[in-house]
Amino acid sequence: MSEEPKKYFVHPLAVVEEGAEIGEGTRIWHFAHVRKGAKIGRNCNIGKDVYIDVDVEIGNNVKIQNGVSVYHGVKVEDDVFLGPHMTFTNDLYPRAFNEDWEVVPTLVKKGASIGAHATIVCGTTIGEYAMVGAGSVVTKDVPPFGLVYGNPARLKGFVCYCGRKLEEKIGEDEGGIIFKCSHCGREVKIRKEDYERYLREKDL
Repeated sequence: MSEEPKKYFVHPLAVVEEGAEIGEGTRIWHFAHVRKGAKIGRNCNIGKDVYIDVDVEIGNNVKIQNGVSVYHGVKVEDDVFLGPHMTFTNDLYPRAFNEDWEVVPTLVKKGASIGAHATIVCGTTIGEYAMVGAGSVVTKDVPPFGLVYGNPARLKGFVCYCGRKLEEKIGEDEGGIIFKCSHCGREVKIRKEDYERYLREKDL
């Protein structure tokens, strides 16, 4: 009885350990390493030299660019973009000799994008459709649609679903501030507490 063909692509020079789960339509390129217990969703693109650690969860339609390491304790939801050589961490008190170290989780929520060479300190949540600028060092949570950059990263504005910066305020209600995107025309509601944080951080 012939083995059923895989519904995903793994380059001959990639390593996918037994026990990893790979979704239909996903492509894993050369020198990538996917550890046992990792779960990768459908239609993902896993670039060259990517490392996906034990028990990591990756959603559907995720793009992981070259040189990214997704360590144990990181969860990535659907439609996320991880730029080239961005870095996750999973230990707040790293020592080479610690034997009782604790994994500190990180969550990247649906639709978020993290730029090239950014560093995400563990214990943070990157909100839905947020944008982290290239080279940033993220030390605290990023709100939904938040635009952060710098070292340490500060909240410098908000972005649309399409990724462009939101500039035009068109209204306000009890739920938040409503913006309209000048590029695609969609409306985005920003929570009031997040907008107030932006006013505090934008000039730092």
